[in-house]
Amino acid sequence: MASDPRGERLQIMLTVDELDALDQWRFSRHMPSRAAAVRELLRRGLAAEGFDVSDGKTKSAEFGVIVDIKKKG
Repeated sequence: MASDPRGERLQIMLTVDELDALDQWRFSRHMPSRAAAVRELLRRGLAAEGFDVSDGKTKSAEFGVIVDIKKKG
């Protein structure tokens, strides 16, 4: 794997709803795999402007993909 440009593995845990949203996004754009879809979303997210910077006190569980309107309100 030393010559593989994608030699690092990243494991993430998603809720069923988050995984469903990823798959819907992937299939609507005819992406070849979940990994390709995640890389594309990361590329877009890293290029985006106007995001909030974490204060360093926020827990991992507080970052989600699906916004729960009930919790935000």
